[in-house]
Amino acid sequence: MMLSVARQPGTPSTPTATIGDELRSLVGESAVTPQATADGIPTFWVAPGDVRRVLAWLKTQVVQPYRMLYDLTAIDERMRTHPQDAPASDFTIVYHLLSFDRNEYIRIKTPLKEERATIDTVSNLWPAANWYEREVWDMFGIRFDGHPHLERLLMPRTWSGHPLRKDHPARATEMGPFQLPDAKQDAEQEALRFKPEEWGMKSGRDGQDFLFLNVGPQHPGTHGVLRVILQLDGEEIVDAVPDIGFHHRGAEKMGERQSWHTYIPYTDRVDYLGGVMNNMAYLMAVEKLAGIQVPPRAQVIRVMLAELFRIISHLVWYGTFAQDLGQLSPVFYTFNDRERAFGIIEAICGARMHPNWFRIGGVAQDLPKGWDGLIRDFLKYLPPRLAEYDKEVMQNWIFKGRTQGVGTFTKDEAIEWGVTGPGLRACGFAWDFRKTQPYSGYEHFEFDIPTGTHGDCYDRGLVRVEEMRQSLRIIEQCVDNMPEGPYKSLDARACPPLKDRTMHDIETLITHFLGVSWGPVIPPGEALGAIEATKGNNGYYLVSDGSTTSYRTRIRTPSFAHMQMLPLLARGRMIPDLLAILGAMDFVLADVDR
Repeated sequence: MMLSVARQPGTPSTPTATIGDELRSLVGESAVTPQATADGIPTFWVAPGDVRRVLAWLKTQVVQPYRMLYDLTAIDERMRTHPQDAPASDFTIVYHLLSFDRNEYIRIKTPLKEERATIDTVSNLWPAANWYEREVWDMFGIRFDGHPHLERLLMPRTWSGHPLRKDHPARATEMGPFQLPDAKQDAEQEALRFKPEEWGMKSGRDGQDFLFLNVGPQHPGTHGVLRVILQLDGEEIVDAVPDIGFHHRGAEKMGERQSWHTYIPYTDRVDYLGGVMNNMAYLMAVEKLAGIQVPPRAQVIRVMLAELFRIISHLVWYGTFAQDLGQLSPVFYTFNDRERAFGIIEAICGARMHPNWFRIGGVAQDLPKGWDGLIRDFLKYLPPRLAEYDKEVMQNWIFKGRTQGVGTFTKDEAIEWGVTGPGLRACGFAWDFRKTQPYSGYEHFEFDIPTGTHGDCYDRGLVRVEEMRQSLRIIEQCVDNMPEGPYKSLDARACPPLKDRTMHDIETLITHFLGVSWGPVIPPGEALGAIEATKGNNGYYLVSDGSTTSYRTRIRTPSFAHMQMLPLLARGRMIPDLLAILGAMDFVLADVDR
């Protein structure tokens, strides 16, 4: 058995009181400016010409290095009214790095002027930076010198403008009516034609032509609208190019036009199998910005439902993964179990797949009568089912033959590419943010961290199967130890006045109306809320300008980082192996594209 579990809570955090001093000694006293943030992450402004040197030093030379490029994004600063003593800039590039040795993030920011919106690439420091920099170019028009293929990533190649700039329309009503004359349709279709030379690919070798095959965007093995262009020598995959963006809906742009409250339902649709799990990362960032404390009962309710949705998501993965490899029966069994779990979600939240039930400061309502009986029944029902699926799927010799030794990567490769969640733990690295950086009271729960040995498709499956059992342990502890008390903070920015008071006097009714329609005013600042989501680390980086809406909403999703790694895993494999690799990845296209 390749699966093991670990109980250790991760490496203790190391104080960073000297990291700023070390940065100043590297690039000069005046070239590094610290910034206070609501989330407490060490944040430093660095001049554009020094950024690459600083990042290289943080990754490879500093004691306890920041080895993972966790995220890379940008902010259009041109409409800011509360810049918080930041250097004058039109755009800001923001790098989030993660140190596993220190168990902490660091945030490096650099200012750019619109007329010189160019900076050196770091894709030769981290391979994961390739897509992140392409996304910033696509959304903001900021160029990265030295990038090997700076082309649009999420938007069509024919798109005009850069959508996350403040001067780009946010609504269809701000744009002209859509038209698709024949000439435009022909041009759009021609733009989709894959030209190998543009990617540095050759059309053949040794006198033989390569075959270029489209897998998707309508293919059952891609689990949605994903296109993978395969460069084939016979059935061997020479290279693979993921073509994403078909599911892009402007989720980050929507965050700039919705109030802090009304954006919550949009988060449900990012990892659309994760339900309320999506709400948690976003709300943690909002609560850090506002300084709102979540009551203990609300924290435990959040954990209980988040873990139930972890099981729901993993059940979908389990059945469809087996189906991808030719085993049809398990998908019907796991979807039936998922329906039972959805029955609990519906009884508590009133909705199933997208319940939109978490709120700033807590949850929407208290638990209904009989909730504990429903969950205890499920806790008894699921373990025997999982044991049966172990025999049908994980112990099936055909399944093992299709997954063992396929799609293998090491711990170091995972860190280089930004892999988190089960994929990282399958490499033998017991890193789970619920343990290492606990939130919502996870430090009070007993559960193990499943890890693998070989980092292949099979081990990624083993880890997820065991995670369901650990989630059941956590849920049982929630039922047995549910605290009394309020289900939501009474902070006025989080909770409208109680209904009996709104019916008593007009002033309270007006307060209720403004709180619901406009939403709260969140103080200026920025914060990252990051959780161990169903597919890896999901983070919301929010910037407030002291308004009723977010100035910048950045969604760091695990699937985006994982999908970028696909060519590395597919090269040298056969076409059927590609479907095993995709299935073991457990991605969601809305999580990739946002």
